[in-house]
Amino acid sequence: MSITTIKQLLTSNATWSTMALRVPVGIMFVAHGAQKLFGSFGGYGLEGTGAWMASIGLEPGYLMALMAGSAEFFGGLALILGLLVRPTSFVLAITMLVAIFTVHFENGLFMANNGYEFGLALFAASVSLMISGAGKLSVDNVIKQRLA
Repeated sequence: MSITTIKQLLTSNATWSTMALRVPVGIMFVAHGAQKLFGSFGGYGLEGTGAWMASIGLEPGYLMALMAGSAEFFGGLALILGLLVRPTSFVLAITMLVAIFTVHFENGLFMANNGYEFGLALFAASVSLMISGAGKLSVDNVIKQRLA
C-alpha cells in the first residue's frame, strides 16, 4: 500500500463535529461487542451468543459470535479513538446489515418488537462515518499529518 493510498484513506471531509458521532456510536458498539465476547452488561458471552446464533442458522455459531463481537468491540474502540475510521465503519455497516436482515427485519421497525430501528441507526451512523472520515480530533488525522 502506497503512502498516497494511506493518506487518502485517512483524509477526512469532516471537522470537529464528527467526534460527536464517533464517540457515542463507538461506545454503543463497544458495549454490544462486550456483551457478545465477555458476557458484560447482561450479555451471554461467546458460548451463549454462539449457541443462539447457531439456533437461528448463523453457523458456526461460535465463530459468528466471535466475528460479530470482535467487529463491534474493537470497531467501537477504533471509532472512539478515530483510528482507521473509514474501513472500520465499512465493517460495522456490514455487521449491522447482517444483524438487521438475519434477526430483526421480520419483526418490523420498532425496538419494542425486537425490530431493526436500532440496527438501522447504527448502520446509518457507520455509513456516515465511512463517507466523512474521522474528523480533526482523531488518530487518523494525526497519522495523516505526520505522513505529510
